[in-house]
Amino acid sequence: MTIKSLLLGGLLAVGATLTQAEPVLLDQVIAVVDDDVIMASELQQRVELVYQQNRGGTLPPQAALESQVLERMIIESIQLQMAERGGVRISDAQLNEAMGRIASQNNMSLPQFRQAMEAEGISFALARQQILDEMRISRVQRFQVGERIQITDQDVDYFLASELGKMASSAEYQLGHILIATPDNATPADLKAAEKKASEIVRKLRNGGDFRQLAMAESSSRTALEGGDLGWRKESQLPGLFADVAPKLQVGEISDPISASGGFHIIQLKDKRGGSTQLITQTKTRHILLRPNELRDAEDAERQIHQLYQRLQAGEDFATLAREFSDDPGSGSNGGDLGWVNPGDMVPEFDATMKDTAAGAISAPFETQFGWHILLVEQRRQTDVGAENQRNQVRNMLYGRRFEEELPIWLRKIRSEAYVEIKDRS
Repeated sequence: MTIKSLLLGGLLAVGATLTQAEPVLLDQVIAVVDDDVIMASELQQRVELVYQQNRGGTLPPQAALESQVLERMIIESIQLQMAERGGVRISDAQLNEAMGRIASQNNMSLPQFRQAMEAEGISFALARQQILDEMRISRVQRFQVGERIQITDQDVDYFLASELGKMASSAEYQLGHILIATPDNATPADLKAAEKKASEIVRKLRNGGDFRQLAMAESSSRTALEGGDLGWRKESQLPGLFADVAPKLQVGEISDPISASGGFHIIQLKDKRGGSTQLITQTKTRHILLRPNELRDAEDAERQIHQLYQRLQAGEDFATLAREFSDDPGSGSNGGDLGWVNPGDMVPEFDATMKDTAAGAISAPFETQFGWHILLVEQRRQTDVGAENQRNQVRNMLYGRRFEEELPIWLRKIRSEAYVEIKDRS
């Protein structure tokens, strides 16, 4: 018997002992779903929440809406019972993080978000429980449905080779544009003057001039008042004049003047996304980690890491000291070697220190959530990870598409296999 059943039984028993008068129905079971029950009060809460979230919108008649909401609650109950049997747990920290993200998406802090919901008559406790249930259900779905979906390298290759794949995966460019126009039937002197002016603007821009301001002041383009911003364009959508120039520019780079019949064009690659080229700076690094432990408290760890730093400054070998003293089981035995590290791979404090340390230099001791570190930056290199990222994005997209196809099939299956009894509410 479930907790809900016990509570319901307890309420009825108390009512019977208190009075023999005409009973007043406080609540009732409206559906039995395997080992769970759905109460009329729960359905009413959910229906009211739908009304509150769709004020001013068009909703079906009351009976139809209640039927739809009840069916959704039945499907949720089946999945939540699967989560319970499977030991799926969501910690308070994970739930609070999810609530915080939702608040942030609404440009609010979590307390502000709570106040806004309650001001609109929406129970924060009920919303929090719904989000918790949705997180548990999502994990069940990923395990039950997601594990059966396999996206092969061949699937990715086929998509990238398709017309849709070529369009979806092509690079996009955000361009700034300045046009130094020439008059109709321009004379050689007109052309020379316009080219000189365009070259002077390029010089100013490359010396740190503000592209937006110069575009507004000097450009004859129709986007001049917008600072010359052409927005995001797929490579296939670039004006013919720019199609050969833009892909060769680095982000932030200014082109040479581009001659055309209407004058001289200057473009700046403001940003780029997608495509098969994406350069990042990788860092080859070593580190020594000292953690507080049973024999060494936080102060001892800090003192010892500074002693090691002094020994390194005196010329002792980094790899030797790392093998002897580092508490990192993964890298310690290899002389602290972390290999080539991408930006963002490490915790923020480590990432920032690694970025600020010159190649060949040793950082001062610094602390992260893992303990005290010293790192040695050995080398840096530019690496193209665009093709790998592109394939990962396609893989994720194909997985999501397949998941959306498989999920309704699985939901129908578990619904048909569950014991569901909907009670007569008359």
